Amino acid sequence: MTTLPAVDTWFPGASCLLCLAAASASNSSLTDHARTLPREDLSALKVELAQRLAAKGINAQVIENDLDVKALPDAPNKGPNLADKDFSALQGKYGVDKIVVISLSNIGFERTYSAYFPTAEPKGAIQGVAYMIDLGSNEYDWYQPLSVRKAADGQWDEAPKFPGLTNAYFQAIELSKDEVLRPFSQ
Repeated sequence: MTTLPAVDTWFPGASCLLCLAAASASNSSLTDHARTLPREDLSALKVELAQRLAAKGINAQVIENDLDVKALPDAPNKGPNLADKDFSALQGKYGVDKIVVISLSNIGFERTYSAYFPTAEPKGAIQGVAYMIDLGSNEYDWYQPLSVRKAADGQWDEAPKFPGLTNAYFQAIELSKDEVLRPFSQ
């Protein structure tokens, strides 16, 4: 798993600096709340995945350290279904033939905008990607983009604790975990 980003808010569609400043200001209490929420349930995902694989008779190990994919060298070969980075050094380092990488880019709340104007209510949201690399060939065996959005049930604008949105946030985490684990459950 790569390093988890901080829990935060983001505002797609508020694309100019002034638009982004207006969106940030009007959602500042939600942003403050988001930054208090835990993300540890996502950290446990790699352990759950290893347990799923072990239940299928696959010898799986959890890599405790965060993986820095950007620090890996560029792959020597380019082509369809080949990773852009060279993962082959991880085969010797960890003694594995394949690696599943979970890389999350956004954790928290998303609220869409059209310039200065919100176009939807905020949603609990997780974005990222999960994939499996064959370390012998540097090919993708599996690739799953993650883009989970969960709206609050009922009222969302209940500052300062935002109970409806907080619940949606935790539901988005569970839905994201399900997306990653589903292919390994069959």
